[in-house]
Amino acid sequence: MIHEKYGLGGLWHGTSAGILKTVPKYCTAIIVKDYMENKLPQNDPQSPTYKTDQLLRSACKSATAGIAGAALTNPLDVIRNEMFKTNKSLMSTVNSLLDEMGWRFILRGMGKNLVAVSVPVASTIFFTDALIQLSSEQ
Repeated sequence: MIHEKYGLGGLWHGTSAGILKTVPKYCTAIIVKDYMENKLPQNDPQSPTYKTDQLLRSACKSATAGIAGAALTNPLDVIRNEMFKTNKSLMSTVNSLLDEMGWRFILRGMGKNLVAVSVPVASTIFFTDALIQLSSEQ
């Protein structure tokens, strides 16, 4: 059991990296979504395909936001994963990664991370937009 081997604090090992990873990821995604909201052209409400156009617009915003959130926070995912592997503190882990790889560590696992992170983030944003659209129609 974790608490027997590392004490009560062992139950929270990696929490700081988890928070440092999750909060910026979603904040970045929302900032990018809002940016895209302002930059994408508005759809014509009189168009016969308006509902579909709105969903496609949302898909563009959501995909861009998910990819940005994943790419910009990839270094935090690397740090968190390394903390779990090595059982080191946050700063010790960062220093080890820098010693071992230099700043290249920020790109480690980027391809997998783009899929593993951007899909759930983009889906969350897209389905939220779709539910808001659906509820406003009723």
